[in-house]
Amino acid sequence: MDQSSPGIQATDYAFAAILGDGSVVTWGDADIGGDSSAVQDQLKNVQQIQATRRAFAAILADGSVVTWGDASCGGDSTAVQQQLQNVQQIQATWNAFAAILGDGSIGTCGHFGMGGDSSAVQHQLKNVQQIQATARAFAAILADGSVVTWGCDDFGGDSSRVQDQLKNIKQIQATGLAFAAILREGSVVTWGHAGLGGDSSAVQDQLKNVQQIQATHRAFAAILADGSIVTWVVLTVVVTDQLKNVQQIQETGTGAFAAILGDGSVVTWGESYPYFLRTIPPDSIQSIALRTWLDAFQ
Repeated sequence: MDQSSPGIQATDYAFAAILGDGSVVTWGDADIGGDSSAVQDQLKNVQQIQATRRAFAAILADGSVVTWGDASCGGDSTAVQQQLQNVQQIQATWNAFAAILGDGSIGTCGHFGMGGDSSAVQHQLKNVQQIQATARAFAAILADGSVVTWGCDDFGGDSSRVQDQLKNIKQIQATGLAFAAILREGSVVTWGHAGLGGDSSAVQDQLKNVQQIQATHRAFAAILADGSIVTWVVLTVVVTDQLKNVQQIQETGTGAFAAILGDGSVVTWGESYPYFLRTIPPDSIQSIALRTWLDAFQ
């Protein structure tokens, strides 16, 4: 869901940037990550930064992790520091981090109610391949294609309603309060807050041969094999006739979607932003800039 540059991340009121030499510069509110002086000597050979709303976590070249910011929101990882070795990926809810370790297990820190405590499902978290996050819950895909969730129940942390369907999963995407999983045969399973993507029943018969899903904070959009788009929560009726032969779709970070069509033109739309409802010609400067921007996230 985060559309920042891979080298720059942000909490609510602070930024962290990776420099060319692998060091990190931070600025903004000191209490929520803007002051990294306490860990500055550790921030060397940084490969990736992830952020909650109030803390940062950096993966170093040796696979270790350095955190700073609000301790209750992931900024203090001392309790699990010995576990955080050979880290492969870090994902974040609003106030917690979850890291895939080299042995396929998971290490978590931060607010217990927002995913920072995975102890109830820790015995299931083996051979984890991918993590996704809503605002307050995590979902992990295991090597066998099954899914394990934890965190706030209403935000997708409880997947018991659909657990028997969560098999052979190849991708998970998330809004702020719901998850959507693509099965290998191309159908989709959703759970979490029904009004923000967790209920796809209205379009379930259309969700076949799904290739990719993208999400804003409030809505999902799926590309089908024939290049058409299916969305739920967000209204797309205004641009439906234009959404054909879609090659790529991306959430813009502003509550809207942007789709690149086969002819190189771009169609944009959003759930509550009518000024995003437009088609941009393929040879225009705006279209070229948008395609370049979208490609950066591939």
